[in-house]
Amino acid sequence: MPLHQGPEKRDERPMSVNPFYGEADPVGGMTEAPPKHRLPDAPLPPSTAYQLVHDELMLDGNSRLNLATFVTTWMEPQAGILMGECRDKNMIDKDEYPRTAELERRCVAMLADLWNAPDPAAAVGCSTNGSSEACMLAGMALKRRWSKRNPKPGARPNLVMGINVQVCWDKFCNFWEVEPRLIPMEGDRFHLDPQAAAALCDENTIGVVAILGSTFDGSYEPVADLCAALDELQERTGLDIPVHVDGASGGMVAPFLDPDLAWDFRLPRVASINTSGHKYGLVYPGVGWALWRDHDALPEELVFRVNYLGGDMPTFALNFSRPGAQVVAQYYTFLRLGREGYRAVQQTTRDVAGRLAERIEALGDFRLLTRGDQLPVFAFTTGHDVTAYDVFDVSRRLRESGWLVPAYTFPPNREDLSVLRVVCRNGFSADLAELFVDDLRRLLPELRRQPHPLTKDKGAATGFHH
Repeated sequence: MPLHQGPEKRDERPMSVNPFYGEADPVGGMTEAPPKHRLPDAPLPPSTAYQLVHDELMLDGNSRLNLATFVTTWMEPQAGILMGECRDKNMIDKDEYPRTAELERRCVAMLADLWNAPDPAAAVGCSTNGSSEACMLAGMALKRRWSKRNPKPGARPNLVMGINVQVCWDKFCNFWEVEPRLIPMEGDRFHLDPQAAAALCDENTIGVVAILGSTFDGSYEPVADLCAALDELQERTGLDIPVHVDGASGGMVAPFLDPDLAWDFRLPRVASINTSGHKYGLVYPGVGWALWRDHDALPEELVFRVNYLGGDMPTFALNFSRPGAQVVAQYYTFLRLGREGYRAVQQTTRDVAGRLAERIEALGDFRLLTRGDQLPVFAFTTGHDVTAYDVFDVSRRLRESGWLVPAYTFPPNREDLSVLRVVCRNGFSADLAELFVDDLRRLLPELRRQPHPLTKDKGAATGFHH
């Protein structure tokens, strides 16, 4: 054999390169982006399609740093596995998926018990895509009960509520042709006034909506006082006005942290309640719940019985087909945490909110409107002596550090008040709260040195998610 071997022949085949970030060949390489507003002419490899979508979504905000949303952004991995196992199950197919339907029924029974229904076995309810759909269903039941009580032709129904209600109630009134009667904010009262609500009621009032946890500042509306005012109205006039409690957030906080607060079915005038499983119910979006205290509160003619896939399916929903994954995740969370677990999680979240509010107040530039001692949510505004910047400037600057904090103006009669709102959720730890305060403290010197107030841009996202 020769002592020195000549150079080996070089392999001319192209080296393996990820087709995304370097063109290996004309077929696999991504030298041009696929069309965005029409279907591509040819299919893409699954890895290519995945990477395109994945890379674009990297430009979204970090959901864990989103202090605008009430929606759950963290669950245990086991819940995610269960949801993956059930994402192909259609909730409406109760005959095909009887165990998923049974878990939904158990969740309704657990909520009826949690909300102190007189007879939990007699309470009726259903899962929904979220609280917005649940509110629509509750409003429909109120209107149908009113129409049966007041069969006068040409009468226009109305619904009484505070101006702080979530936009879904405006949608309900628009879609179902109901007159909204709104109670404005006054002074330091940022939600419904019971006496003012009773004064707006008449024979065409289908009900009064009370919010257990306002999205504007996190405060509870006085449901018991509202019911007392309507009781007095009935004694004077004979008008029997039902109450619906929109507990989108507070319905899964108050039972655990404020057990002595009367807001639920303990009050005979409360006909129905809704909540968001995907808010403080601690489930990923989207699942909501609507419950009525008994069968009389939900007119039977609103419940459809559908012969579907060989079974008689009673259904009361705006949506027909939807995945069962979120309902399964809700049952998992109920089973996993129990009352004590929910109490621990919600108390920790409220503690984080309270301490964070105190730290922000201690900075000296801000004035608190609420302190996170009802919902784990608080609102604050700039102090009276702060003139160099406003809440919209703060919101914009926090976004530079990844924090999404909504700045917005209150509705009538407090349009003069602009605030920032912080929503604390499970997964927003004391450590993250400390980092948030550090970032807020760091940007204040620059804001204070602004020579002139910036032009006010009130287009910041409100983050009012239902």
